[in-house]
Amino acid sequence: MSQGWKITVILLATVGVLSTPVIWLLDGPGAGQLVGATVQAAAGIAALVWALFQHPENRTDDTANQTGRARTTDGGSAVTGVKRPGGQGLGSATAEGTGDATADGNGSSAVTGIDYS
Repeated sequence: MSQGWKITVILLATVGVLSTPVIWLLDGPGAGQLVGATVQAAAGIAALVWALFQHPENRTDDTANQTGRARTTDGGSAVTGVKRPGGQGLGSATAEGTGDATADGNGSSAVTGIDYS
């Protein structure tokens, strides 16, 4: 959860909890109003606790500048840029100025930019 959303949820939950006595419980509440106030306060407290325990995003931006010359032979693997197995990661990945890549042999691979495999 981003910091902005976390602050928004905390503020709305706080408003929900604090507004409960003002809106529902003025003028001698009946049973329905008391139940409504209890549900509203419980929902606000639950949202507040949930937001407080959320961790910020682990966003990383990867950049590889002026990459070049990855060469492998006989099944080797070379990456001179950014490697993100399975495309994991939340941030952006950028490769600039990529150069040549040569791969010789069975099962070899050479990457000079971004490798999501």
